[in-house]
Amino acid sequence: MNFSFRSAARLVTMTAATALGSAEAMAQTSTDSLEQPAADSWKFTLGLGVGSGPKYPGSSERKTRALPIFSANYGRYFIGGTPNAGAPVGLGAYLYQDDHWRLGAGLGGNLEKPRKESDSPSLRGLGDIDATALGSVFASYSDKWFSVRGSVVTDIGGKHEGTRASLGFDAKYALTDKLLLSAGPGLTWADRKYTQTFFGIDAAQSANSGLPVYTAKSGLNSIRFTVGADYRLTPNWSLGTRFTAEDLRGDAADSPITQKKAQNSFSLFAAYRF
Repeated sequence: MNFSFRSAARLVTMTAATALGSAEAMAQTSTDSLEQPAADSWKFTLGLGVGSGPKYPGSSERKTRALPIFSANYGRYFIGGTPNAGAPVGLGAYLYQDDHWRLGAGLGGNLEKPRKESDSPSLRGLGDIDATALGSVFASYSDKWFSVRGSVVTDIGGKHEGTRASLGFDAKYALTDKLLLSAGPGLTWADRKYTQTFFGIDAAQSANSGLPVYTAKSGLNSIRFTVGADYRLTPNWSLGTRFTAEDLRGDAADSPITQKKAQNSFSLFAAYRF
């Protein structure tokens, strides 16, 4: 079944992930489309969503905010988000696509700092983590009832935010001709540079914060399970929701910075595609 609103669903969850400081959530909450490769004409998506998630990776505090939605597609090119790729806002292209496979690349970046010292008293002395430019490659395979997707995203802005690789699976079920349900697991691996920046504590940070020096290494960063629903109001209007239960693993979970291993997130959105 071909749901024309899935691109809108992908975009809002990517935007939500940017604002909530969890780039992985973009891959977690998206559902792959079975639509044919787009024709060479402009397609736009506008809408509004609300998202709630951890203030920063490892935080026990949450933040909720309204999220505007915008994307533009022309043939294989897109602006506004990189579906399934982990680059929140930017531009990209599908390098190959057919009825089942999609392979692409994108350039993007964070709209705000992933973590600020002012986010929590427990971060005092650790400094901010700056926004950076991101490059990504991604691939997905979709069939009637499932999709498998993978992505690699890396810091190309020189902010020491490293590289992450994500893998996810979605099972999909059309409850009615308008309501599509989805659910599936996923995981994210992170290299030493990413893990050290977000969860490590160097000697200078230790002296400023009073926290012990902590050297974080590469490895499995998180595992997750996502459930979602998309409802098509009209051929153009759609509603959707996603809930992701995520758990930090490895050195990310053991870090003195981590207040809570459970990093659950939720989004609700409405979108218009034309």
